[in-house]
Amino acid sequence: MTSVHSGLERYYAARADEYDRVYEKPERQADLLDLRKWLPTHMASRRVVEIACGTGYWTHVVAQVAAEIVAIDAVPETLEIARARIPGAAVQFLVADAYSLPPDLGPFDAALAAFWFSHVPISRRAEFLTGLSSVLRAGANVVLIDNLFVDGSSSPICGEDEDGNTYQMRRLADGSDHRVLKNFPSEEELRGCMPDGITRVQYLAWDYYWALEYAKPDVGGSSSSPGVGQA
Repeated sequence: MTSVHSGLERYYAARADEYDRVYEKPERQADLLDLRKWLPTHMASRRVVEIACGTGYWTHVVAQVAAEIVAIDAVPETLEIARARIPGAAVQFLVADAYSLPPDLGPFDAALAAFWFSHVPISRRAEFLTGLSSVLRAGANVVLIDNLFVDGSSSPICGEDEDGNTYQMRRLADGSDHRVLKNFPSEEELRGCMPDGITRVQYLAWDYYWALEYAKPDVGGSSSSPGVGQA
């Protein structure tokens, strides 16, 4: 684990109790409502792996329609909140590294990574997506959801490194400041980092969020699951 990710984990451990406040921003409510309606259609009746589930906000949405969910996160403090949000055996929660998924974890029929890809360094995007693909069945749906940068709603960009990664300075309720890697990839960038063999990629954009949906290719190299409309 690099120092960047150790720092990211420390930040989210400190932020766990206040994390869900980001979903209370008034200007984002219409988008969130649309996302909560849209996402389940791609996870219904599937065995789902969720990467970086955090406090379980999106896990709860998917749990209402999925056949099974294994939700992972590297931060025990956020997983504790997620377990309380979804009691019982509906979801299996695991502490795990998104870049080193347990080889016996899959196979899964669908994958979700909500508000995680923006924290993946540009140099590790292919590594993450390839590792995720290794626990998926052919034809599995993959959904990535994340933030668009919006002045006045997003935290300002405070810096950029030599690889093109951008950073935000975040202040928590305890007064502590944290420099957090947060990228805002364009549609072109997202399409350009897809794993080999992907023939169908659907990109959707709302006012404050984007979503990318694709299917892991079948053995023959084609993605066969139905597409989604543009938003």
